[in-house]
Amino acid sequence: MNEWLESPQGRYVMTWEKDRVTALVSDLFGYNALQLGLPQIRLLEQNRIPLRQSAGDTGPVDVLCDLHELPFSANSIDLVVLPHILEFHDDPHQILREVERILIPDGQLIVTGFNPLSLWGLRRKFPGGKDDFLAQGNFISVLRLRDWLHLLSFEVDRGNFGCYAPPFRHEHWLRRCHFMEAAGDRWWSFAGGAYVLRAVKRVRGMRLILPGWNTRKKASHKALTTVTHKELDTREL
Repeated sequence: MNEWLESPQGRYVMTWEKDRVTALVSDLFGYNALQLGLPQIRLLEQNRIPLRQSAGDTGPVDVLCDLHELPFSANSIDLVVLPHILEFHDDPHQILREVERILIPDGQLIVTGFNPLSLWGLRRKFPGGKDDFLAQGNFISVLRLRDWLHLLSFEVDRGNFGCYAPPFRHEHWLRRCHFMEAAGDRWWSFAGGAYVLRAVKRVRGMRLILPGWNTRKKASHKALTTVTHKELDTREL
């Protein structure tokens, strides 16, 4: 992973993702923010939350832990960023369940991933593509990720595709294809090599059902009573 991050491909993708993630987290507030994985790329630098930590199973992280069993209390984190974690771990469902557990109600989740329906996703089928680092990942489509998040009561707030240039290994060719960024956003946005999604944890509220005897008691006071002839005569006077 470190070698790929230093390659022209890695710098190209990470530059785009950091710009998009920064735009999403810069206006978010709270007390605790957490980045899981990729500690080499600091995606929370521009966030205003006072306590920002990185956690993961390797690298220079603040909290060294198993991502399948996060050592954080339930409903304690305001923001979680997952940069390419789900596609390079064997049980992405469990990681998402743990993220849902530690997020507060209405907490924010930001996920970055590679789009399998793109030239980057098809790279593994090209000659020599199976030897690339990216071939080790199990790319997750945006539609599938949205379904997973929906099952965990997340509501997808917004998202972006990017990195429309082919997965060239040389920086010269990546620069020559820079014109494809604006064209891709306009004409074939679904085919970007990478994507960023922001989702919000929703918690359904409870409604208390009061006993029905209160209603019956109030109704009894308002019941009609029989009016006697004497009362009628008094009213006429």
